[in-house]
Amino acid sequence: MSEGNKEDPSAAEDDIWGSALAEQAQATQAAAAPAAASTAAAERVFQPLQGNTGTEIAKGDIDRVLDVPVQLTAELGRTRITIKNLLQLSQGSVVELDGLAGEPMDVFINGYLIAQGEVVVVNEKFGIRLTDIITPSERIQKLNR
Repeated sequence: MSEGNKEDPSAAEDDIWGSALAEQAQATQAAAAPAAASTAAAERVFQPLQGNTGTEIAKGDIDRVLDVPVQLTAELGRTRITIKNLLQLSQGSVVELDGLAGEPMDVFINGYLIAQGEVVVVNEKFGIRLTDIITPSERIQKLNR
C-alpha cells in the first residue's frame, strides 16, 4: 500500500468477507425460489393417497416382495487352502474348518448374517434349527468390530 492510503487492512478484509457473505445469501435465496415452485407443482401432480392408512400401505408393500427369491447360506465354518491342496482333494477327502463341532452355525441371507442355529437331522435330511436371530442393532455392532 502507498503511504497516501491510510486505510486499515483489517477493515478492507471485513469488507471483502461482508460482500462475499451477502453474495452467498443472494444465491441461496435465488436457489430457494425455484425449489418452492417445484414443490407446489409436485403437490398438484402427485395427489396424496385417499382412504389408505399407513398399515394398509405397509401390508401392500410387503405383499409385493413375498415372492422375491433370496439366497440362504448355512455356514459350518471356513478355511483357507492353497491351490495345490485344492487340486489334491478327491472324494472322501477331509477339509479342516475353523468351526468347532457343536458350535452354532451361521445363517446368511444374501451374504448378511441373520441368524445362528444348530444342525438337525429329520427323516435322513439335514436341516437347521435357528437358535438365535441377529437383530439389526447386533448386525451393526458386528460390522464395527
